[in-house]
Formats: sequence, C-alpha cells, structure tokens
Amino acid sequence: QVQFVESGGGLVQPGGSLRLSCAASGSMFSIYRMGWYRQASGKQRELVAVITSGGDTIYADYVKGRFTISRDNAKNTVYLQMNSLKPEDTAVYNCNAPLGLELNHFLGSWGQGTQVTVSS
Repeated sequence: QVQFVESGGGLVQPGGSLRLSCAASGSMFSIYRMGWYRQASGKQRELVAVITSGGDTIYADYVKGRFTISRDNAKNTVYLQMNSLKPEDTAVYNCNAPLGLELNHFLGSWGQGTQVTVSS
C-alpha cells in the first residue's frame, strides 16, 4: 500500500514562500498522477495542483502564478513551491495520488499533512 509523508510547512508572513515535500512509499510511483490538496479549518478539502506522470500540470485558479508543483520520480517525491503566500492559503496540506478521470478517488490514505500558516 502506498503511503505519503508531507513536510515543509510552517509559519510564514504574507508574501513569503515555502516549499513543501511529499515523499511516497510503494512501487510504481512514476506512473501516478500526484496532487496537492489543502483543507482549512471548517472547510472541505480542495485541490491545489496536480502533476501527471509526464509532467503536465493543473492548478486551482487561486494559486496560478504563485504555486508550482513538480516531481522527482527518482526520489519518489513531489514538491509544491509556494510563493506570494496569502493568509487565505492557511491550511493543512496533503499529497495523494488522484485516480480516475475525475480525480475523485485516491490511492493513499489521508495522513496528518503539513500545516501552513500565513499570518502577520
């Protein structure tokens, strides 16, 4: 079974940057689409970005131009570079492998994620 471990979150001021990492266990990582998701307090989990096995990317409108998703298949790791952070980016960030055409099923369980807090 595939497991994902997120790291890199923390407290940052508005306009600052963070780089999140997601380390995956299991085989066949290179064939999966990988996504970053976030869940703010009291809200549903939402898609932030997805990267395909070939490197194509999809971003939520609210992060376009600010966030960049990337992957290193040799390291079984996916990254999320977050720039120009806003208070509304505050959330717990998780990674997972979305399955199916609608990206609404997931390969791994939802772990603890990594907390990103953007505040003055």
